[in-house]
Amino acid sequence: MLTVHHLDNSRSQRILWMLEELGVDYEIVEYKRNKETMLAPPALRAVHPLGKSPVVTDGEFTLAESGAILEYLVERYGNGRFVPPRDTPDYLRYRYWMHYAEGSAMPPLLLKLVASRIANAKVPFFIKPITRKIAGSLESDFVGPQLDLHFTYIAKELEATGWFAGDTFTAADVQMSFPIEAGAKRAGAESKPSIRDYLDRIHARPAYQRALARGGEFTLFG
Repeated sequence: MLTVHHLDNSRSQRILWMLEELGVDYEIVEYKRNKETMLAPPALRAVHPLGKSPVVTDGEFTLAESGAILEYLVERYGNGRFVPPRDTPDYLRYRYWMHYAEGSAMPPLLLKLVASRIANAKVPFFIKPITRKIAGSLESDFVGPQLDLHFTYIAKELEATGWFAGDTFTAADVQMSFPIEAGAKRAGAESKPSIRDYLDRIHARPAYQRALARGGEFTLFG
């Protein structure tokens, strides 16, 4: 049986969601973050050398990286569902958004998280103004403008059909859900109407709700 090595409050939640959409039987091995560092436990390294989540095992195969896992799942179990027909403009959009999610959207969100941690780091009181100034400059000069650029772009794209690869729901929407939910948590992305409507639509999907029931509470930190 397919197994998802599931870290709480992480990207692996969208793998559970995709499996629920596909109707594939699977089991979950749960891992908890370190409450101080928020890092995955060392036990995950026994599954994959990087010790990160998501990781799935399916028979003799072990596969990491959200985009690669989602593509594998829809190709093996989708029977043509959740992916546009090949050699179409929608398929090219699908491939684009599958890679954009982690390659372009997530880096500024991670930098925002880093800036927040620098600003709130436990340091001697006389150093605190310096760390806060560094974090503030990073936020105002680079991170903030980048996030505004990306989420303005994403919102504009969603205005056309409400989905990322044509006028129907695909695995690209599952892949893009994590940066959008992180953006809503950390960067005010839900202030844009098309993004807010998108979040409402995916949260209302029965498969999304079933994945939450199986995977547990999904609250992005930071």
